[in-house]
Amino acid sequence: MVADCLTVLRTIQYMASSRNPMKTIPHDRSSLLWSGDLETGGPTDLFLNSIDGWVDAMVADEHGGGDGPEGKVGARVVSRQTGRICGRPVVERLLERHFHGCEVEWHVSEGGEIFEGDVILELWGSYVQVLQAERILLNILSGLSGIATNVALWSEAAGEIGVAATRKADWGLLHKWAVHVGGGLTHRLSRGDALMIKENDIAAIKMDGEGDSEALRGVVMSMDMDEHSDFTVFEVREIDQALVVASAWDYVQKMRGGADRVVILLDNMGPVGARRVNEVLSENNLRHWCVLEGSGRVDLDSLSEWNGSGVDVVSSSALNRGVAPLDLSMLFEGGS
Repeated sequence: MVADCLTVLRTIQYMASSRNPMKTIPHDRSSLLWSGDLETGGPTDLFLNSIDGWVDAMVADEHGGGDGPEGKVGARVVSRQTGRICGRPVVERLLERHFHGCEVEWHVSEGGEIFEGDVILELWGSYVQVLQAERILLNILSGLSGIATNVALWSEAAGEIGVAATRKADWGLLHKWAVHVGGGLTHRLSRGDALMIKENDIAAIKMDGEGDSEALRGVVMSMDMDEHSDFTVFEVREIDQALVVASAWDYVQKMRGGADRVVILLDNMGPVGARRVNEVLSENNLRHWCVLEGSGRVDLDSLSEWNGSGVDVVSSSALNRGVAPLDLSMLFEGGS
C-alpha cells in the first residue's frame, strides 16, 4: 500500500516538472508566455505553438472562406464600446500564416484602452483575403479583448488582492494571455505547471484507516522540495487541514534551510472562513509560510468581501469563461 501511495505522489510530481523563475506570488506565469516587455518582446515558443494551433484550426473550420471580387480593398476595425484590446500577436500570426497578402496598421497597443468609435487597426489586401480573414480576425480580437476588459474590472475591484484564472480555459493559452493583459494572474498554464494536491489526490494516497490530516502531512513530508517547493498548491476545506499543511511545511522548510511558501487553496470556505484561517495561521506563527488563495463562489460582486479576508489571491473561472466579447466591427472602404 505504501508503494502504491508513493507511486501516486510521484505521478503527480512528475506532471509538475516544468519550472520558471517565481515572483512573490507564483500564480503569475506570464514569463512562460512572453519574453521581454509588451512592446518590444515577443511570444515564447510555448505560446507561439499554442497560437499556431488555434489560428490554424479556426482557418481550417472556414473551409477556404469563400470567394470575393477582384482588386484591393481597405478596411478598419472599429470599437462599439469601451474596453481593453487584447489579441494583437494572435492576429498578426493569423495574417502571417494564412493571409500574408494583407498588411495591417495598428492604432492601439496590446492592452491599450479603447472607447466607442475608436479605430483599432486598418487592413489592406485583396478583397478575397480580407473577406476570408474578417470573421476569424474579429472573433479573435473581440473574444480576447472581452476577457481582458472583464479581468481589468476584476483587478480594479479586488484592490490589493490578486485575481487569478483557473485552469478552465476554452481557448487554452490564448485565454491565459488575455487574463494577463487584463491585469490578472494566469495561475497554472497546464496540469504539469505546478504540483497541486486536491481532494481526489488525497483520497487516492490515503492508506486504510488514515485521515485526511495524516495524508496531507505525509504528502508534505515526502515531497521533492528541490523540484516543487516554488509552486505547490494544497486544496483544503477546513481550518485544521490548512494548519496541518502549514505546520508540516514549516518543519520541512526549516530542516532544509528553505524559504519557499506553499499555496493553500481554501476551497469553498468563503471570505469568513478564509479570515479565520488567516487568523489561526497567524496565531501559530505560520502565516509567513503560506500564500492563501480563495476559491469557489467568487464573483465580481463579492470581491469587496474578500478584501478583508486576509487572502493573497482569489481564483475564478468567471474571469475568462462565459465572458461577452467586446463589440467590434470591420468597416470596408473603397476598393480598386
